Order: sequence, then structure tokens, then C-alpha cells
Amino acid sequence: MLSFFKAYKNFAIVFVIISVIIVTLIYNTLNVYQPLPIYQPAMVSTELVDSTIQHKKKYHKIADFSLTDQNGKTVNQETYKDKIYVADFFFTTCQTICPIMTDHMVQIQNALKDDPEVMLLSHSVTPEIDNVAQLKKYAVQKGVNDSKWHLVTGDKRQIYELARKSYLAVKDQGNGDAYDMIHTENFMLIDKKRQIRGFYDGTKSEDIDRLLDDIYILKKEK
Repeated sequence: MLSFFKAYKNFAIVFVIISVIIVTLIYNTLNVYQPLPIYQPAMVSTELVDSTIQHKKKYHKIADFSLTDQNGKTVNQETYKDKIYVADFFFTTCQTICPIMTDHMVQIQNALKDDPEVMLLSHSVTPEIDNVAQLKKYAVQKGVNDSKWHLVTGDKRQIYELARKSYLAVKDQGNGDAYDMIHTENFMLIDKKRQIRGFYDGTKSEDIDRLLDDIYILKKEK
């Protein structure tokens, strides 16, 4: 009788080991790499997209731009050439969601401080207030790494059009004033081809974790 149970015990151990191996192989087979989506205007809420491109279903990219950063230097598409980057819209005097968003941008900056392939870009939606001196003061307060993260100001019309025609991330103020806008909590992940690959709530820690994971996925693309 004892020999029977001993033999059964050995069989059970072997069975469990084989089962674990089979389950692991199945999991690895099914857990196939899934590329990130490429967002088009037609995939995004219409309140965040200019009416002229809401129908667009393919070939959407971030437009060329020329803005000025916290150091008075020109920042344009060449600054971000062959880079993955995270973009957002904010203003330095915002007391609601902006401080949380900025803290999370700092978190992303610090997590990727040794990765030259990834950069950050924050656009002011109140460029008439956020001049170079104001942006520099804000950058110093928040610990911005100038070589990795540009806070930009410039022509309000250009920023408005970037927000609603390129990044698909800002609401129209709707009060009759040209180019007035309400920024959202959105962070956008942009690939090396200037395509939007993800939207994230910049006020939520879990979305920042997801964003960092998605950057890792994006870096694996060829």
C-alpha cells in the first residue's frame, strides 16, 4: 500500500512539472507582441478635433511647427527628429490639474533620464502670459531637464492648430474668441514618424505606468 502511494506521489510531481511547462509554453505562444494603435482624427472624440479633419481615417501626423522654449531657443520638428516623445498642453498659472500633470511629467523625465531616444514637449495654452522668462522660472521650480524637456510658447494660432489639428487634445473654448482653448489632462505618445500612438490621463498614476510600458513597446518597433 505504501509503495502504491509513493509511486502515485512521484507521478503527481512529474505531472505538475509537465503541466507547468505546458501552460508556460501556451502562454508564451498566445502572448504575441501587440503593436500600439496609430490614432487618427476619426478615432478621437470630436470635441478635441478640428471640424476640418474629424473625418480623417489615415495618414495623420504631427504638423511642422516652430516655437520658443524656456531658454529662448527655437524648438521645431527637427528638435524631435527620430525621437519618441510625450506631449501635453498646460499653462504655468493653472492651479487645478496642471500641477499634477507636471509632477507626472517630472516622473516620466526621471524614469527616462538616461534614454536619449525619448523626450518631452509641453505647450502653453496661454502664450501671452507664458513668455520665456515665465517658462524658465517654472522649469527651474519643477526641475526640468532642459536637454530632455522643452516648455514652449509662441503664436497662439499655431499652438491652437497644433492642439486641435495635430495632437487632437484640446477643446475649443467656444466663446467666439479666435483660438481660445481649454487644455485637457491628456498626454500623447508620439512615435518617430510623428504619429500619435497613445492617449493617457496625465493626472492618474496608473496611466503614467501604462505610458512608460507603452514607450518600452514602441522602442521595440523597427
